[in-house]
Amino acid sequence: MNVATRLRYLRAALIFVGLIFVFGVYPLMMALWPSGWRWQPNQPEYEQMILGVYATLGVFLLIASRNPLQHRSLIWFTVWSSLVHAGIMAVQAFNAPAEHGHLLGDIPALIIVAVLLAVLTPRGVVAEKA
Repeated sequence: MNVATRLRYLRAALIFVGLIFVFGVYPLMMALWPSGWRWQPNQPEYEQMILGVYATLGVFLLIASRNPLQHRSLIWFTVWSSLVHAGIMAVQAFNAPAEHGHLLGDIPALIIVAVLLAVLTPRGVVAEKA
C-alpha cells in the first residue's frame, strides 16, 4: 500500500476511533453492553474518569486526523496505552469470573484499535519523506 493510501486509511481510522471514544464508550458502558464494558459492582467515580479520559483522547484523535504525520506521538500513545490498558484488564478479568464479559468486550476493542492504528501509521523513512 502506498503512503497516500495508507494516510487516507489512517485518517479514516482516526476519525472512526475518535468518534467512538467521544460518543460510543458511554452508551456501550451504560446501556448497550454493560457486562463487556462496565466493571462490577458499578463504580461511578471510575466510570466518570474513564469516560473523561477517553472522550478527551477522542477529541485529540479527531484533531490528529487532519494531519496524522504531525501527530504521530499521539497516535503511538493511543496504540501503546490501549495495549497496556487491555493487558491489565485481561489479567483482572481472568482473575474475576464476574468480569469475563470484558474478554469479549472492551479488551478486544482496545487491541483492535491499537493494531489498526499501528499498522496504518507510517514509520521511519516513509514517514519522514511524507
